[in-house]
Amino acid sequence: MNAYAQNVLESLQKNCSHQKEFMQSVSEVLGSLSKLLDRQSKYEKYCILERLVMPERIIIFQVPWIDDRGKIQINTGFRIQFNSAIGPYKGGLRFHPSVNLSILKFLGFEQIFKNSLTTLPMGGAKGGSDFDPKGKSEREVLAFCQNFMRELYRHIGTSIDVPAGDIGVGSREIGYLYGQYKRIVNSCDSVLTGKGVNWGGSKIRPEATGYGCVYFAQEMLKTRNMDMEGKKVLISGSGNVAQYAAQKAFMLGAKVLSLSDSNGSVIDPDGIDEEKFAYVQELKNVRRGRIAEYVKKFPRATYYENCRPWQLTSCDIALPCATQNELDLRDAEFLAKNNCIAVCEGANMPTTLEATAFLQANNILFAPGKASNAGGVATSGLEMSQNAIRLNWESDEVDSKLRTIMVKIHESARETAAEFGEPDNYVMGANIAGFRKVADAMIDLGV
Repeated sequence: MNAYAQNVLESLQKNCSHQKEFMQSVSEVLGSLSKLLDRQSKYEKYCILERLVMPERIIIFQVPWIDDRGKIQINTGFRIQFNSAIGPYKGGLRFHPSVNLSILKFLGFEQIFKNSLTTLPMGGAKGGSDFDPKGKSEREVLAFCQNFMRELYRHIGTSIDVPAGDIGVGSREIGYLYGQYKRIVNSCDSVLTGKGVNWGGSKIRPEATGYGCVYFAQEMLKTRNMDMEGKKVLISGSGNVAQYAAQKAFMLGAKVLSLSDSNGSVIDPDGIDEEKFAYVQELKNVRRGRIAEYVKKFPRATYYENCRPWQLTSCDIALPCATQNELDLRDAEFLAKNNCIAVCEGANMPTTLEATAFLQANNILFAPGKASNAGGVATSGLEMSQNAIRLNWESDEVDSKLRTIMVKIHESARETAAEFGEPDNYVMGANIAGFRKVADAMIDLGV
């Protein structure tokens, strides 16, 4: 690692060693910038790394709300406004019991580079709460969202910070949040993305992250004169990202073998098709059931409790679309042994650093989430554009723009990596390309 990057990392470690997810993300990024930092002393001169790893603003607040028994509950709300050098803060809100400062700092830090890579003018941010929508009534979710926005509204705006959804925050929650924002400020500002299509949202926004991940994987395969046709694909997760990654993959001729949730994984040797996809959508999005029920409807499939899909069968392409650090070194070793061609991250940092290094060392194409799952925030940016000009593009137009963005992200990552002699190193390419744009803007803006 470059000496400057090493010094910044060691200094950060003294204060943030307990924030493991955040430190993992920073270590990955700084470790991949060495060749650029060796060439360009200006980044050290202007203390860019020290400024980049520290959020511009951290907002922590209480969210009191009343449950269906009339009891007052209190959760913690967060908004990490990390960097606004190239545009207003942009990043999702996550409602999940695991939410803490470390996870949100890691997500916000990653968002800086992801948003930079989209080519759209958006800074990096993340937020949310340790509130869990699962098991709550509609009225309880409404009560929490309204009280969460009662504080958050002070810190957001169309030219300041434009949050979106994430885990636990879907169209229902965005609707409740946006409704409360409108009541408080008496304005229809486009201050949230992921809205319903009939009240300002963009078409194919739910599909965007999954579609974008597959578009990126498709571009990776082209570098080896391959395409998706006939490829065996393993996918983890069963939320929006996983569902639509599966749909786009089988639309392009691939055979999707798996989906999963926090309880276990399903392997379907016949592959997931349109009928099975529709069933999963009804199961997960309407009934909010568990993926184990899949085998009752399609008995040729097998359910594996408390297992991730990576070691259950061989594949050509792995798309981890669930959560951070879900694909570890043992999983990577199994994938390599069984001739996996590419791993393309659909979630945020789902692959451990050890697994990433192993995959790269064994000539397996590896795409980091900041590049390959940027389709969601890219389409959020497109939603902001539509709102600004008071238009609503058709699905085909949004999908075409999304695909163009993902192709450009792939080109940027690969060309930047080639500039430093490692064309297949998408981690280095994506990090340097994303960093350079933001860092140069920071220098231009002064201190």
